[in-house]
Amino acid sequence: MESILVTGACGQLGSELTLALREKYGSKQVIATDIRQPAHCLHNEPFELLDILDKSQLQKLIDKYHITRIFHMAAILSAKAEDNPLLAWELNTTGLLNVLEVARNNNKIKIFWPSSIAVFGPSTPRSNTPQNVIMDPDTVYGISKLACERWCEYYNHHYGVDVRSVRYPGILSYKTDPGGGTTDYAIEIFHKAIHNEPYECFLADNCRLPMMYIDDAVRGTMELMDQPAGQINVRSSYNMAAISFTPGELYHAIKEKVSSLSISYQPDFRQKIAASWPESIDDTTARKEWGWAHRYGLEETVEVMLEGLKA
Repeated sequence: MESILVTGACGQLGSELTLALREKYGSKQVIATDIRQPAHCLHNEPFELLDILDKSQLQKLIDKYHITRIFHMAAILSAKAEDNPLLAWELNTTGLLNVLEVARNNNKIKIFWPSSIAVFGPSTPRSNTPQNVIMDPDTVYGISKLACERWCEYYNHHYGVDVRSVRYPGILSYKTDPGGGTTDYAIEIFHKAIHNEPYECFLADNCRLPMMYIDDAVRGTMELMDQPAGQINVRSSYNMAAISFTPGELYHAIKEKVSSLSISYQPDFRQKIAASWPESIDDTTARKEWGWAHRYGLEETVEVMLEGLKA
């Protein structure tokens, strides 16, 4: 029976991943951890406070619960990372290295670690960005993610650690608040639409970015972890894509459902970050090797976001 540890379980993706894992494996088999107490439904299930920089505490939890899988979701996201680059580097890289070291000393542990489209940079082809391409990120978030991709591959090749990863695009969810990412405009605008308030977007109207509804992200993550090790040929991180749209396109799609919505554009420092990222992603490798396929297009995503927030 699997015994699963989730770090960063109070975050946007971590919280919904934890709930999905508990539904599949049973509540008592999935231990949620975070540096802060949860303020939602995770509070009633197995939960442990954990600073991922504290390797000894991590090891104690591994031993206490006989962990077989770790979903390492703890991170400082793109916009917040620019406010405190050294802390972001420390948390994002040392946190992963602690997890990899624990797994190196226990070869029964399988690891999932999330990378990001932030690993790409200004010199990367922006349209249909391929799996293997030049990467020159110019944000601390992207730099840390790229370094961690190399560490994942290193630990797999040199120590046999079964670590798996995907490069997430922007993630949309109605269940949690935005977490400090550059793509969070695509969540904020839905909240404004529901409350009949105007929205001031911090990205330009024509800034196209890859996006994904969170149910696709969670399902894809779990599907990747369930594949036999021999099918996983990419040990840095897989491109994983769904849809791409601009703030303007998203606004018009929502306005068809909420006619009162209005929008203005005041690009800030996050526009420069977004401009260095791809417009669309080629995820052929993931689709061929482990059967990845998204289910939510733009229309379906708008519908489920609005329905979820209204409820």
